[in-house]
Amino acid sequence: MAHHTSFESLEVYKASIVFCDGIWDIICNTTLNKDYKLREQINGSSGSVMDNIAEGFGRGGNREFIMFMGYSRGSCSEAKAQLTRFFRRKHINEETYDALNAQAEDLINQLSKFMTFLKKSERKGPKFD
Repeated sequence: MAHHTSFESLEVYKASIVFCDGIWDIICNTTLNKDYKLREQINGSSGSVMDNIAEGFGRGGNREFIMFMGYSRGSCSEAKAQLTRFFRRKHINEETYDALNAQAEDLINQLSKFMTFLKKSERKGPKFD
């Protein structure tokens, strides 16, 4: 949590918004809008990336935040797998797949690095201040 007073100021949260918005654009503007189950799965998993960052931050302790960042990373990996199905079912072209896949991979790396930072932090979180 370091010096941040809101989850909205975290770079990893901002990146999760961009990723989620990219997924939503595909949902609205491709044939995916007719693949209801897959559409709902990726809408949920991409949203879960954002939601878990927010919920973990709101818990007020690094230990819980790390746990929720892990959930967020898992949801991002799930969304990444669903992107593969999008591409294989021809809902998106290779260029779109590559771009979103790279965003997901970058987001997973950011989440991992932030978790490492929190694990090494001397501060336990604002609820312990």
